[in-house]
Amino acid sequence: MNQIKLFIELTRLNKPIGYMLLFWPCAWGLTLAYDFNGEIITYLFYISLFFIGAILMRSAGCIVNDIADRKFDKKISRTKKRPIASGQISILKGIIYSLILCSFAFLILIQFNYFTIILALGSMPLAFTYPYMKRYTYWPQLFLGVTFNYGLLLGWSSIYNEINLITIIFYLSSIFWTLGYDTIYGFQDIKDDEIIGLKSTSIKFKSNPYFFLKICYLIFLLGLIMVGYYADYNFYYFIMIAIISIQLFYTQIFNLNTNIQTNCLKTFKSNNILGLFVFLAIVVGKI
Repeated sequence: MNQIKLFIELTRLNKPIGYMLLFWPCAWGLTLAYDFNGEIITYLFYISLFFIGAILMRSAGCIVNDIADRKFDKKISRTKKRPIASGQISILKGIIYSLILCSFAFLILIQFNYFTIILALGSMPLAFTYPYMKRYTYWPQLFLGVTFNYGLLLGWSSIYNEINLITIIFYLSSIFWTLGYDTIYGFQDIKDDEIIGLKSTSIKFKSNPYFFLKICYLIFLLGLIMVGYYADYNFYYFIMIAIISIQLFYTQIFNLNTNIQTNCLKTFKSNNILGLFVFLAIVVGKI
């Protein structure tokens, strides 16, 4: 039971916000592509595969991240008790766990068409080099955005076996959504990160984070509007976008206090609701 508890802590299965933020772009891309005038069984099957895949890959990513950051995690109050940093799980066992999770994720992946399989495999270098970015650049959150929203391309390609302009616009704008929310998340550790020499957009824009976040979220909203326009969505879609804009600017900027860790974490977690709202916008836009 103790090993199970440590495994859950290692993979953050007790913190679903991580795999939900990985899952939502997959659901967006799939729902954007799917024609609901036909049967829905394939859609439900695919979205279930993406959900399970998101859990597996996020869990494997957490392990790789903890192995890469174990020396830094020991010096940060929020992370020093993580299983690998605290020595409760060995690096070798962590690697074995990660390989097992990736193997199960691969079994999920091969249920899709060849183009989606190749496209997904192309994202692996991004997923496993991201943890090292904070050592070399102030933009690790940008790399996370590129990685975490990749599922949007996969969701679309699983239906159409290709990538088009709408998907690219949606993907690029969603990167700025992640860039915003992970900057907020990074403010939890900003003092410790500065001491030990790690870099982040939270540090780079600490003097005026609100302006930076506004730019990120405006780009994201512009992308959503362009998607609705090019996909010829109905009026209800744009009503949902208006609701999303209120959530972004009121909850995530107006009420944000970057000096309070609990406030940053609460604001970060609110993006799960935003992901749901975008999903619902796409659904109602097709009615």
